[in-house]
This record gives sequence, C-alpha cells and structure tokens, in this order.
Amino acid sequence: MPPSLMFPAWLALGGSLLLAAGLLLVRRSGARMTMGRRLAGARELRVGKLLDLAPGDPLPRRPVRVVGRIRCAEPILTAQDERLVAFHRDVEVATPRGSWRSIERLRETRSFELWDHDGSLEVDPAQAAEPLVVLPHAWSGSVTELDESYAAALARLTAEQGPPIRARASTRMVSLVDRLLLLAAITRTADGRVALAPPPGGYIVSALDLDDAMRLLGGPHPRLMLAATAAMAVSVALLGLAAVLLVVGLTAA
Repeated sequence: MPPSLMFPAWLALGGSLLLAAGLLLVRRSGARMTMGRRLAGARELRVGKLLDLAPGDPLPRRPVRVVGRIRCAEPILTAQDERLVAFHRDVEVATPRGSWRSIERLRETRSFELWDHDGSLEVDPAQAAEPLVVLPHAWSGSVTELDESYAAALARLTAEQGPPIRARASTRMVSLVDRLLLLAAITRTADGRVALAPPPGGYIVSALDLDDAMRLLGGPHPRLMLAATAAMAVSVALLGLAAVLLVVGLTAA
C-alpha cells in the first residue's frame, strides 16, 4: 500500500472500531434509540387538528405524534380495580448457564378511542410496538416466590438446563386515566374520514410526557449511553476524515 494511503487506512480502522464499540455500549445501556428518534422527531398534532382536515386536504406523509385522552367502553379490569387498555407482562428466569429464559409473555389489549374535546379516533393497541413507553413495574427475586401457575414451565426448564437460580418480571400498563402520545400514520377510510393506522413497526404508545419518554427510552444506564454517543460521534469524524484523505491520496497518486 502506498505510504500516502496508510494513514487514512489506519484512521478508517480506528473509526470502525469506535463505531463498533459505540453500538455495543448502546446495546448494554438498554437504550431504544430508533424508537426514541422516531417519537421525538415526529410532528405533534391534537386529535381535533386531524379531524379538521377536509376530504381534499393532503395528509401528513410521515407518522405524527398524536396527543389525546383514552375512552374505552369495555376496559381490562384488574384485581386492584384498575381499568386498562393494554397489559403487558414478561416473566423470565435465569438458568444455571447464566442466560435468561422467558416463561410468560402476556399481552392483553382493548381497542379504544383517542379523544379530545373536538372528537375522537379509533386505536387498536394490539398493533403497538414494544415496549410500551410507560414506567414499568419491575420485580426480581427467588424462583420460589413465583406462584404455582409457573410450575409446569419451571419443570420443563429444569429438565432441560437444571434448576433456575432467580426470577424477574416486568409489567407495563396503559390506563384509562393516562394522557397518551401516539406515533401513528394518518390515513383515510373508504368514505374519506381521517383514521389512525400503525406505522411500520407498529404504533409507539407513550403514557409519559415527551421529555420523560425520551429519558425512559434512553435506558437505565445513561452514562453508557453518553459514552456510546461520544464514541459514535468520534467514529463518524474519523471515517469522514479518512475518506477525504483517501480521495486526496488516490488523486495525488
């Protein structure tokens, strides 16, 4: 390799390694970068503003962040008398090999109306992306603390990999009292009415204000996410510089 190309090659290698390190840190931070970028980057509209669109008006080409309240005639009723439109629960146990295995993945939803004082639009939360952007109810403890409904799954797992050593559960709920941010595509029905549809990947459903939603999507380890962002920013700069120097070197050659 000509000497003029050695330096850009090393820069490109360094940039690639930093990029890989940044992506690894993002994964370990638990951040949901794609979901956060889509939610934060969308235009925010009220339900009433969408309903004001006349039949001939152009629809937003990109998904929008719709704001409204929930109305549901037949919500999910919990033992604690909570009224919900979405209930997601995941229960996992740690195997002797150190990996986590799912023993329950419960998804229960009810269709609802997203409304404000100017009208309402139908939403089916069964088409939501995961996770729901809500504060999760997290639990961890001994496998012996799980109730008897998990006995069969635990017996199968024990026969396969040995007795599990600990358990954890995460429950996410959307309640009738929540104010929602909903990332949705805007469409029209056959009779020309405005309607909501899941964008690619599903609706993003948030029961938090945007700032709180972004903090939650940033993951439980913000320092790792900060380090990942810095690593990727430096990697982009190094790769860009390497490309410029490579072009210069090839031109000079």
